[in-house]
Amino acid sequence: MITIYYDGKCGLCSREITYYKRIAPSGLFDWADIAHDPAALQVLNISQADALRRLHGVDDAGRLYVGVEAFILIWRQLSYWRVLGLIVNLPVIKQVAGWAYNRFADYRFSRLDHCQIAADAALLDQQK
Repeated sequence: MITIYYDGKCGLCSREITYYKRIAPSGLFDWADIAHDPAALQVLNISQADALRRLHGVDDAGRLYVGVEAFILIWRQLSYWRVLGLIVNLPVIKQVAGWAYNRFADYRFSRLDHCQIAADAALLDQQK
């Protein structure tokens, strides 16, 4: 089973994941809303702030995917999205998509209050 760690408090993220849930074959994905319950992140040793900043996924072999790679992981499992997953995985396209996604993800993270609270908590944990 593939586990996807997503920000359930972000409207855009929630709508997109809801769509994927609706079209995904049952039993293929475990969708972990880490904004409401960050406990699932403990096994990955990833802070809630890092997971809220970028989409994360883990495949059935335990490999971690972050950002655009996590989207590719999802898309390659979905009938009508497989081709997009293959295209975005091409070297130059993947670099451009990764750059664009990272800029957008940083912007989104900086604008959401719950992300800033998680970032402040992570900073306090690091200072301990």
